[in-house]
This record gives sequence, structure tokens and C-alpha cells, in this order.
Amino acid sequence: MNAEAQAVKKRGPIPESWSLAAAEVLGLLGVSADQGLDEREVRLRLRRYGRNLLRTTKPRHLLAILIDQFRSAVILLLGAAAIVAMAFGDFVESLAILAVIAINTAIGFLTEWRAIRSMEALQQLGRVDTVVRRGGRTRKIQADGLVPGDVVIIEGGDIITADIRLLEVSKLQADESTLTGESVPVAKQTAPLDSPTVLMERSNLLFKGTAITRGSGLGVVVATGPDTELGLISRLVADATAQETPLEKRLNALGQRLVWVMLIVAALIAVAGIMAGRETLLAIEVAIALAVAAIPEGLPIVATIALARGMWRMARRNALIVRLSAVETLGATGVILTDKTGTLTENRMTLSTIELIEGEVRVGGTGLDTHGDFEMAGSVPGGQVLGLVDDLLKAVVLCSNASLELDSPGVAKVVGDPTETALLIAAAKRNIRRDTLQQAMPELREEPFESETKAMATFNRANGAVLVSVKGAPESVLPHCVAMRTTQGDVPMSDDQRETQLNKAHALGHRGLRTLAVATRVVQDANTDPYADLVFLGVVGLLDPPRPGVREAISCCRDAGIRVVMVTGDHVATAHTIAIDLGLVDPHPPDGAIKDARTLSGRLDEFEEADLDQLSVIARATPQQKLDLIALYQEQGNVVAMTGDGVNDAPALKKADIGIAMGIRGTAVAKEAAAMVLQDDEFSTIVAAIAHGRTIFENIRKFVVYLFSCNTSEILIVSLATVAGAPLPLLPLQILLLNLVTDVFPALALGVSRGSPEVLTRKPHPIDEPILSRQLWSLIVIYGVLMAASVLAAMAVAIYLLGFSEAKAVSVSFCTLALSQLWHVFNMRDKQQNWIRNEITCNVWIWAAIALCLLLILGAVYIPGVNDLLGLVNPGRAGWLLIVGMSMIPLVLGPWARKISLNR
Repeated sequence: MNAEAQAVKKRGPIPESWSLAAAEVLGLLGVSADQGLDEREVRLRLRRYGRNLLRTTKPRHLLAILIDQFRSAVILLLGAAAIVAMAFGDFVESLAILAVIAINTAIGFLTEWRAIRSMEALQQLGRVDTVVRRGGRTRKIQADGLVPGDVVIIEGGDIITADIRLLEVSKLQADESTLTGESVPVAKQTAPLDSPTVLMERSNLLFKGTAITRGSGLGVVVATGPDTELGLISRLVADATAQETPLEKRLNALGQRLVWVMLIVAALIAVAGIMAGRETLLAIEVAIALAVAAIPEGLPIVATIALARGMWRMARRNALIVRLSAVETLGATGVILTDKTGTLTENRMTLSTIELIEGEVRVGGTGLDTHGDFEMAGSVPGGQVLGLVDDLLKAVVLCSNASLELDSPGVAKVVGDPTETALLIAAAKRNIRRDTLQQAMPELREEPFESETKAMATFNRANGAVLVSVKGAPESVLPHCVAMRTTQGDVPMSDDQRETQLNKAHALGHRGLRTLAVATRVVQDANTDPYADLVFLGVVGLLDPPRPGVREAISCCRDAGIRVVMVTGDHVATAHTIAIDLGLVDPHPPDGAIKDARTLSGRLDEFEEADLDQLSVIARATPQQKLDLIALYQEQGNVVAMTGDGVNDAPALKKADIGIAMGIRGTAVAKEAAAMVLQDDEFSTIVAAIAHGRTIFENIRKFVVYLFSCNTSEILIVSLATVAGAPLPLLPLQILLLNLVTDVFPALALGVSRGSPEVLTRKPHPIDEPILSRQLWSLIVIYGVLMAASVLAAMAVAIYLLGFSEAKAVSVSFCTLALSQLWHVFNMRDKQQNWIRNEITCNVWIWAAIALCLLLILGAVYIPGVNDLLGLVNPGRAGWLLIVGMSMIPLVLGPWARKISLNR
């Protein structure tokens, strides 16, 4: 082995092997294509390069993940509250708080643990057998034993298990959609390419994790394990940082504020109580009870249930949420970066256009449906034109190796190359079937597709002669055509006419269609040159068509203030055509709306904010560029959703604020990296999920306002009474009961509200917008003052006007506060909605919560033993009239309070 080869081996796999001749690659790897590596050399290279496995990340210990869940300010405060409640003998309250902690801890633990499974899914792609040539013999080995320099034998249906430089090919095609995003199988060849050739165009390479759809070949391994293109993606998945969700950020910020609120409230109330002459123990008990009240114990569990309810609703709409916090994240989404193939399009080639000499014929229908109309200039073509269409379709059906079967409704089951199956489906729309034609015109021989001719031909017996059918690249077929078929019959074809038809074919290509020219000829001998003296029939244009409903969904996103950007590995022309059809861009888009990633630097650092505002389509994008694009939008303050289905999408799905994988066409890797899986692969499902997400955020905001205003009223009541030296309106256990009953159940009902129907007509809330804005804090204070004033006024009336004892007056103040908090839930309606009929009054859970709370309050007053424990007595008829009347004041004045605070 020469010194150069040894030096290369020390560096690792062959760099830019696509730019080198096959013989040069073999020389650098020190291997013969006929013999392959010997076993001794294989062992040496296994030690040098390692096994052919993707990089594995050492998972964090489960105990470490569990401990991390307790590093939240709210969780620590709840833990302190549970200890306090237990110290004062309130085991029910303590157990309820501990249950909240357990639920939140379990959710966080499971969320982090699932990240390990993403890498496991990637590793599964390498666990197959591979046929290699070693020591001059052909052997089947485990793919993880491959090393650079192994000579691999490739057949149709194989899964490629390493990056391979091709040495020989025969009609070889590979499906690389999971890696590159291209929807059409890639024809392979062996010639070297230019050094700057992008991944999608390296036609002399096969990539780990892709599949062979047709043909056979021979190649040499140039990269294994983490050095492959798939290995690069696995590193990106491992390195991509999962973002903290907006809800997590907001709740953490709120929790940090509550720490100081709790400490300040506890200290001030305790000092004020002692200075007012109350017993030290009682003053401390009240201070601790109010400090616990400052922590909305129900907040985490209500947030969890609201999100879980949203998760269930989304599942009914075929949106499976993998990570619970992703439910709310959807509501803040401002940018959707979407893959094209399989997300915006059908991921199935469809014949959409036939360019005849007489003009263009449009073909209706998509997918596997064999029903579709043929139109020319907006109307049904005449019989003669349809005859030309049938001649062309018969030729492409005969010149095919695919097969088609129809079930009773007319939906096809196809086997074979996607382009050929699309042609068979189009022919079935004219009731032309390959099996029927084959019976009438038996095939004599086939001239297979070759990269040199870029065409294929078949010879069929027909009426005592031989019918030659040809299809291939227009630039390859048209030069061999001497005549063309028209409604007047076959007429000679001039050079100018050939040039005209070639230009028409190029025009179809510029529209993003894959083009094939179709020709025919009648001969007497099946051994005749298939490509001589052909009669031109026309050009077919195929396209992966847009999915139904996507255009409407994109329009809905635009109305909701959400920007949709197509990010695809496909060709620019194809992406441009689909973008126009979907309404993403105009037929003549402004500069910067469509970008070819190949014209950019490796990364997207040169993009400025103005560029991102203009961008609608970026084609030929690499996995790294997708990550860069997500990061750029996130730096602008956008919540970014990313859709995808392939291995190449996995890093971006993890990096995005909300990764959305396709459930039907998506790979296991993409699903594991995503936070949401679309079980129906419908883009419109994303829009429905965003509406649910926005509703959930509004619900969370409403019950936070509700909980905090109720807790504020309790703090004000006790604080003012303490400062004034008046009897204590609320006892410690009464405060804890209110927090457990009247706070939680109505808040739960608010959390499952269906929300406003206008939710998708508003812009997404900014990522840095807190749950409680300054206006909402002022509203909370005003609501708290109203409830506190009504309670203190009720207690004053009970003592000074009605002559109630202190115990009876405390019962009045407790019941007044409990009922005013119940009625207060109706102040949480959307400000644009009717006072009588709105999402609160139409929520049956609200009425159920109020009924349950009323029963619990009455039980607390009248059940023997319970009332003694809580220090409550029967307030009597006069007391209840006073309670009901005073408790209605916050509800009546609630609209006035909202008007004052929201107009500040």
C-alpha cells in the first residue's frame, strides 16, 4: 500500500469521494474491486474506524433526571406548603399539594427520558445485513461490521448501510427522500462529479439509511457510522437543544415572583398581628396560612389538566401530542417552517400535463385515484385529440415495468417505479390497462433504461408487425424523431419543430414538472435499432401535487398572523411551482421570497431580519441550514414550528419550539424527535391544533387571573383586619379550605373551556409576553379589593347592625368570600363576548363546579364536627341574605373593574 493511501486512511474516510474517479477511490482505500478486503485488513480497520454504528450519547442517569424536576421555584414552594399544612394537621391539603408535585414531576421526567429514544431509533437503521466481497468471495455480514474499503454488492430492495461510492451500476435508482427530501427516486451513475456538488446531486454515491428501488450495482464503502451523512444528522439530533417552552418560561417567572410574595406576606402579617395584640401562635398560623394562600396550589394541577384536556381534543383531530407542554406552545407559534414532500404535497408522482403537437392537455385527479378529467383550454378535448392522448398513454403503458391493480372503487394498488406507476394511473383514467394491452400485444423484448441513452424502449407484437414504444428525456428522444403525430396523421418533423417541442418540454421543467418525451415506431424486426426514425407523440409532465386543503390552511395561517415558509431539499423550480399553487407566493414573487440554498454559504449567518421577512421558500436546504434557519427566527423572538417526515428533518424537529412529524409517512426517527405527530399527515390539522393551543393559553391566563384575584382578596381581608385591630375575618383552616375548594374547581372548569371562536383572527401572543401583564395585575388587585371590601362590609354589618356574635360574624365573612369567589368566575369571560351568553356561561363544567362548591360550603357550615373544626356556625336567615347580597357586589362591579384596568 502506497504512502498516500496510508495517509488518507489515518485521516479517516475518503473526503469528497464523489469528485474522484472510481479507480482513484479504490487506490486511496487500498482495495481491489474483484477481491475486496481480507479479514486481517478488516480487523485493522475496525480498530481504526470503529464499528459501523451511529454515535451514541451516554444517557443521563434516571435519578439525575428525577432530581432535576424539583428545581422549579413553584415545586419548592408547594413542597414547603405541604410541610406547613401537615404541621398544622391539615393532611387533606398536604396530600393534595403532594399529588400536584407528583403529577408535575412525572410529566417532566417522562419528557426528558423520551429524548434517549430518538437516538435509539436512528441506530435501528444500521441493523441489517449487507452483501460484501471479501478475499475474493461473496459474503453476507452484519452491517455494523462494514469498514471503509469494503466492496458491497447492491440489489433492488436493499437498505444501504454505509456511504458507498459506486463502481458499477445497472438501471440503479435509490429512494433518498428520507435523507434529502426529494420525492423522486434518484438515478445513479459512476462518473466523477464537480467538487462543489451538493448532497442532493451526488448521483455516484449511495447513502446510509436510504433504499434501492430498482436495478443493481457494485460500490466501495467510503464512510461508516458517525462519518456518514446519516451519522452527521445523528450528531445534529444529539446536539440540537430542545427549547424551554413559552409556558414553562412564564410559569417559572411567575414562580420566582411568588417566592418573594410569600416571604414578604408571611413576615408582614406575622409582625402586624403581634403588634396588634394577637396571640403570637395565632398570628404566626394566620401568616403561614396566608403565605400558602399566596401560592396558588391549584395552578400547576389546573395547568396540567388544561393541557391534558387540550391533548385529548387534539388527539380527536388526529394531532398526537408527545410532549404535554407543546399544547400551549402551539398557541404562541408565529412561524411554521414546513417540509414540502409528504406535508404540503401527496408524496406521489402524478401525471398532470400532456404536451401534444395540438396543444396542452391537463389531467385531473391525484394520488392513486384512477378517476380524472382531461381538459384542453378549459374544455373537454375533441375525439381526435383524445385519440392522440390514447396513443401516447398506450405507448407509456407498454414501455413500463410497473404493475397496477384496481379495487372496486377504482383506487389503484401499484408496484414499481413512482414515475411509471403514475403513468399507469393516468392511462387507467382513459380505461387503458397494461395487462389488457400485453395480452393483445405480447412483449418481444425490452431495451432497458441506460444513463447514456436516458431512454428505454419496448417491442410488442401488433397486427403482424412490431410496435416500438419509447420514453425518455426530451433532449435524448426528440433528436431521433423524424415525424410527429397530429390530428391529420403522422407528418414530417423539421428541425425547427423539434426545437419548438424541446422548448415546450423545458417550459414544463421550469414549472417544476418532471418531463418525459414519448415516441413510437412500427417495424418488422424486433432486433431493429429502437431509437431510429421515431414518430413523436408528445411530452408528459409529472408532479408531486399539493395535498387537498393545504391552500386553505395556509390562508388561515396568514389570517392568524402566522408566517409559513417552505423549507425543502427539492429543486427550486419544483418548490416554486408548489408554492404558487398553495398561495405561498405570487406567480411573480418579490426578490428574496424564494432562495436556492446552494447559492448561500454553508450556514445562513448572512440572513438579516429583512431577508427573513421576505422569505417564503428555501430549496435545496441541508439539515444544518434548517437548524440555522430555526435559530434565526428564534433569535427574532418567534416561536417556531417545524414539520417534517424524514431522517434529514430530525435535528430541526428537535431544535424547533414545536417539532411536528408526519404520522403516516414519517420515519421513526422524525416521530421520536418531534413534540407532535400528525396521524393524518394533514397540514390543516396543524391549524386546528394551533387554535386549540391559543385557546388553552387564554384559558390558563383566565384561571391564573381568577386564582390570584381570589388569593389577593384573602390577603387583603386578613391584612386590613389585622392592621385595624378588628376580629380576624378568616381563620387559618378556613383559608386553606377556600384555597382547596373555591379556587380549584372553578379554575379547573375555566381550564377546559372551548374558548372564543375568534381565536384564529388574532396575532399570536409574543414569546416574551408574561402570563400576567401589567394590566392584568392591576385587574387582579381591583378584583381582590372588591371581594375584600364586600367581605369586610358584610362582617361589619353583621357585628354592628345585626348584633351577631364574633363566631357568627366570622361565618358570615367566610361564606361571603366563598360565594363571591364562585360568582367571580363569570368575570372571566372574553371582553368581546356577550354578558349573558359567552364561553363561561355556556361551559357546563362551570355550573357543575359551582354546584359542587356550594354543596361543600353548606357542608362546612352544617355538618357537625366539620363546622366545629373550621370554627363555623349557622348564620341564620338574616345572615344568608346578607351573605348572598354582599357576595354579588364583585360580580356586578366586575365589568367596571375590567374597563378601568384595561384602559390604563
